[in-house]
Amino acid sequence: MPKINLLSKEIAELIAAGEVIDRPCSVIKELIENSIDSGATAITAEIKNGGTTYMRISDNGCGISEEDIRTAFLRHATSKVKEKCDLDKILTLGFRGEALASIAAVSRVEVLTKVKGEQFGTHYIIEGSEEKLIEQCGCPDGTMIIIRDIFYNVPARQKFLKKDVTEGNAVSSVISKLALSHPDISFKFIRDNRQDIMTPGDNDSYSAVYAVLGRAFADSLIPVDYTYEGIRVSGYTVKPLSAGSNRKLQNFFVNRRFVKSVTCTVSLEEAYRNVIMTGKFPSCVINLDIPPETIDVNVHPTKIEVRFSDEKAVFDAVYFAVKNAVMSYDIMKNEKKEAPPEPIKKVDYSVKVTPVVPTYTKSDQLSLSSERRPLEVSAEKVSEVKPVVTNNTEAPEKPFEKPKIESLKTDIPKNTEFRYISQKAFQKREELAPQEEIVKEEKKLPEYRVIGEFLKTYILVECENELIVIDKHAAHERILFEKLKAADNGFSSQLLATPESVLLTPEQRAVVEENREVIENTGFTFSFSENNEVLITGIPTIFDIDDAAEIFCEIADNLSENRNNPQSARLDEIYHSMACKAAIKAHDKNDIRELEHLVKQVLSDDRIRYCPHGRPVISVITEKELEKRFKRVL
Repeated sequence: MPKINLLSKEIAELIAAGEVIDRPCSVIKELIENSIDSGATAITAEIKNGGTTYMRISDNGCGISEEDIRTAFLRHATSKVKEKCDLDKILTLGFRGEALASIAAVSRVEVLTKVKGEQFGTHYIIEGSEEKLIEQCGCPDGTMIIIRDIFYNVPARQKFLKKDVTEGNAVSSVISKLALSHPDISFKFIRDNRQDIMTPGDNDSYSAVYAVLGRAFADSLIPVDYTYEGIRVSGYTVKPLSAGSNRKLQNFFVNRRFVKSVTCTVSLEEAYRNVIMTGKFPSCVINLDIPPETIDVNVHPTKIEVRFSDEKAVFDAVYFAVKNAVMSYDIMKNEKKEAPPEPIKKVDYSVKVTPVVPTYTKSDQLSLSSERRPLEVSAEKVSEVKPVVTNNTEAPEKPFEKPKIESLKTDIPKNTEFRYISQKAFQKREELAPQEEIVKEEKKLPEYRVIGEFLKTYILVECENELIVIDKHAAHERILFEKLKAADNGFSSQLLATPESVLLTPEQRAVVEENREVIENTGFTFSFSENNEVLITGIPTIFDIDDAAEIFCEIADNLSENRNNPQSARLDEIYHSMACKAAIKAHDKNDIRELEHLVKQVLSDDRIRYCPHGRPVISVITEKELEKRFKRVL
C-alpha cells in the first residue's frame, strides 16, 4: 500500500478552493453575497474579459476592521456562525467561511475596506494565499475587492475556462438573480467598460424585474402574494399566454436565496395545468419566506440547493399561490394593460374561507344531435356561490373526493434528479386552499350584444366599447371539460341498440382493464371479448354514436401514454379527449340563439378563458385600437 502523506497547506487549499470556486461567476456570487450580508444598499460589480483577468466588487456595507482583515482570509473564518445551533436558523447568504480563503488561493486579491466611523481604512494584498501587503489608507466606507488573474497558479483549471463572452454571460446571470431577490439594493454591473445592469434599489420587486429582465417580460407578469401554513409566497408569475418554450426564466428564491428546486418547479407547472399549451413552460420570479429552522441550506458547497423539512407544505404553498394568481387574472380586463398589474390585496389569513366552486348539474349535460352537437341545451344552472366563513382551524370539508395519486412524473429532462413528494402533496391539485381573493360572488354580466360570427369559427360580441372575439370551439371545449370534471358522481350514459366492437392492442387492453372504473365513470359501459376486442354497450350522452369507437381508442392511447402519471393527470387527458370530440367545431352551422347561449356561458364563468390545451378562448379589441387603425386618433 502506498505511504499515506499529509497534504501541504497549499495543496489542501487549492483542492478546497475547487469545491467553491470553479469559474469567475463563482467568485462574483460569493463576494456579492458577502456584500449583501454586510448590510450594503449599493453594490457595483465590474469585470473584464469575462472576469478571467479582472473583477471588482465594491459596496457601502459595514466594512472590515484592520484587526479582522487577516482572519477574514483564513479558512472557516466567519462572522455569521458562532454556535452549532446557528446552523439551524441561517438567514445570511454566506456562512461557511470558505469564500475569501478559496478566492485568495487561486488569484491575486486586493482589498480596500473601511468601517464607518473610523478615520482610516485598510489596504490588503494577498496572492495565492500569501500575504503581500497590509497598510492603512484613505478610502470610503464599505469594501472594495479586486480579483486579478483567476487560476494563475492552477494552469490545469485555467484551461477549462470558456470563452470570455460565455464566462461574462454566466456572471451576468448570477448578478441578475441576486438583483431580483434583493430589490432593496441598487445593483450596477459593468462589463468591459459598458453598463449592463442597473437596478434602482427602491424595494419594489417589479422595478427590479423591469430593470433586469426588460419591459416585455415585466409586462407579461401577474402578481403573486399568498400565505399558507407559515410560508409566504410573493413575487410574480407569467400570464398563461406568455409562457415560454423552456424553464430558463423560472426563478425561485428561498428567504431571498436563489435555489434550484424540483418541488417548486413541479408545483408551479401543476398550477398551470390546462391553461397553457403543451410544450410551453411558465416563467416566474417567486420568493418563499420560510422559517429558517424548517430548511437546511448546508447541503451543497455553492448553497444553490436546499432541503425542506416539509416538502408537502412547500409544494402546496407554491401551487395555491400561483393557482390563485392565475385564476384572479382576467384576460378580458388585463391583456391590454400597459401599466404593471396591481398587487392582489392582502387578506387576514386568521379566518378560514372555503370557496364554493360552481358546479354543473346532470340536467345541464348537452343533448346533441349530429347536426347541432353542442348547443341544444337547457339554460345554464350554475349553483350560487357564497363564501363560507369559519373560525375553526380545521381544514375545510372537501367538495368532492379526489382520486388517489401515487407518483409524480413530469416532462422535466431525464437527467434531473427527482425527490418524489408524498402522495398527500397532490391530493389538493384541483382544490384551492382557503383564500379570499378567489371566492367570487355570482358574476354580474356587463351589457353585450352578439353581432354574429366570422368564418363560422369566431363569435363577434360588442361589449362596453370593446369587440370581443370568441373561438367557439375552444370555448365550448372548455365548458365541456369543466362539466366533466364537476360530474364527480359519473356522467350519464346512453345505451347503444347494437354494441360496437373495438379492437385494441394488448397494451391498450391492459391499461383499459387497469382503469376500467375511471372510464366507466365518464359514461362508457363495455365488456371484454376474445382477441383484445371490447364491446361498447353505452356511451356518454354528450357523444354521437358515430364517435364511440374513435373516442374509446383515443382514451386508451392517452391512458397508455400517461400510465405512470398521477391519476388526476390521466383523468385530465381523458376529459381533454372527450371535450374536444364533443365540442362544436369550426365551420359548424349555429343559429344566433346558440351563439348567444355560448357567449353567456363564457362571460359568466372566468374559468372559460383557455381551452384545456392552453389555447386562448377570448381576444379583445378596444375602441382605441380600432380608432388607431382607421387613423381617427394618432
